[in-house]
Amino acid sequence: MGGRLARDIHLIRFFREAAVQRGETPALLAHGGGETVTWIELGRRMDLAARGLIALGHRAGDKVGICARNMPEWTQADLGILAARGVTVSLYPTSLLEQATFILRDAGIRILFAGEAAQLDLGTRLLDLGEIDHLILLDPALAAPGDPRILGFHDLLKLGGDPALDAAHQERLDGMSMDDLFTLVYTSGTTGEPKGVMLDFANLGAAMRLHDRRLTVGPDDSSLCMLPLCHIFERAWTFYVLYRGARNVYLRDPQTVVKAIGEVRPTLMCSVPRVYEKAYAGIYARMENAGRLMGGLFHWAVAAGLEVQRRRAAGQGLGLGLRLRASLAERLVFRKLRALFGGRCRFLPVAGASLADDVNLFFQAIGLKLKYGYGLSETCATVSCYEDGLPPIGTIGTPLDTLEVRLGEDNEIQVKGPTIMRGYYNRPEETARAFTADGFLRTGDAGALDGQGHLIFTERIKELMKTSNGQYVAPQRVEGTLAKDAYIEQVAIIADSRNFVSALIVPYFDRLEEHARSMGITWRSPAELLKNSRIVDFFESRLAELQKGLSKYEQVKRFTLLHRPFSMDLGELTPTLKLRRKSIEQAFRAEIEAMYAGIQGKQEHSS
Repeated sequence: MGGRLARDIHLIRFFREAAVQRGETPALLAHGGGETVTWIELGRRMDLAARGLIALGHRAGDKVGICARNMPEWTQADLGILAARGVTVSLYPTSLLEQATFILRDAGIRILFAGEAAQLDLGTRLLDLGEIDHLILLDPALAAPGDPRILGFHDLLKLGGDPALDAAHQERLDGMSMDDLFTLVYTSGTTGEPKGVMLDFANLGAAMRLHDRRLTVGPDDSSLCMLPLCHIFERAWTFYVLYRGARNVYLRDPQTVVKAIGEVRPTLMCSVPRVYEKAYAGIYARMENAGRLMGGLFHWAVAAGLEVQRRRAAGQGLGLGLRLRASLAERLVFRKLRALFGGRCRFLPVAGASLADDVNLFFQAIGLKLKYGYGLSETCATVSCYEDGLPPIGTIGTPLDTLEVRLGEDNEIQVKGPTIMRGYYNRPEETARAFTADGFLRTGDAGALDGQGHLIFTERIKELMKTSNGQYVAPQRVEGTLAKDAYIEQVAIIADSRNFVSALIVPYFDRLEEHARSMGITWRSPAELLKNSRIVDFFESRLAELQKGLSKYEQVKRFTLLHRPFSMDLGELTPTLKLRRKSIEQAFRAEIEAMYAGIQGKQEHSS
């Protein structure tokens, strides 16, 4: 089954047919071991899970929650909910009790799937508080604690095997409509209260069809499922991968992606720009210490690759000399660099934040094809992305076919088309504010369109910071500039209503400690190391060099080195690694105020 989805075919109906036709072909597997779920088995479990939910009292249209890290059971539960004509609502696996309770109440969820021990603990508390009626455990390693309200995923499948459920299940299948909601995606909310984005099967079907016109994915492909499935980017991509008949390999811990990508050797992988910024910084850091010969060869090869990109972009020929250089660079350097990513990547979708042009160019030059794009939960992920061929660096590609994109007031990117959400659940006023009078979605992002129709992202309108001097600073631009440094792991800019720009910086401690030892510095703790005046001077000099391309008013004047990273568990990062600025500013209020109080000159203060 090739996978071309007709305009009126429901994705669940398509998957049920695909399960029979694809048979024993692998569909889902977990990185690190465990069973391989074939298509025929996936179809069986999808139906059994749907029937098990019906046995628990689930009704058509009921919302069901999933709170888990990535695992094959996540998708099996998701498809089971949808096959019961339910609506899947994903919760972040790091959700606190208050956050989970808000979503459960807002969506009316009474059944929750939980992943591992942490989510079991959360679910048990929700059961005891009467917030849910049933808790289903996805991780096969988890034992149900004996509470009749808690059952394992395979217990749910057994429950679904009752022949008495045949008629009810068939009724759900017969009643499926493209107008049915397939999900509520609660926006991660870098600020404010989360809102449930309503996406229906017509939105999802349109996304599948439009990606068919832009991408080539098939049964020979293997995708590493690394970004959290609770986010629409990875979840919609997972549906697309399965729809096209490719294998999906699930990675529970995204922190292990470097090891996993070498073992899985995927042909495809969704990620956020930060993954490539860190890889870029790591490669250059390694080359700094590689010795004159190897370092010289690396820089020579990269220069050749960048020249190839430049000439092709200008429509110029390469010439015999450059072709020979590029061929040698490929054999001696680029092939080895791509091996760090498994050596088989065909293209790598990247979205969720701004990707620095020089980072993008570097990976394109070495032959790692980043498919840079732009989208929102409200647009069922992709609005625009690169087409095949030479990537238009500096842009986020062209809009998908049939999507209308225009610029509104303040150059706001506005979108209209078949993938756009129905609205925000239980939020009619906010839904009305999200759309223009003629039906375009207001994205809240500012941008531009070039003469070839490429979309250009400039900044988040809501995130623009205005200094007390009246200058507007786009924090992502400044943070992206600094984050390319080999010694900076994370950075958060502070500028709003302040008289200059400052930064909270989390160093790469392994690299910094190695550098400190080479300088003869001794320390007893990370905090002590970060207070060392020679380390502060080291970072000050690196920032001065990095910021040469920034306007004076954008440049960081003071900084604080932090001894702990920004954390998703503490609510400081979204699942796609965006900064939750309000949480960060609350957590590090003392450090921020010290920078503006002028207490420590160069800011040797460390938290």
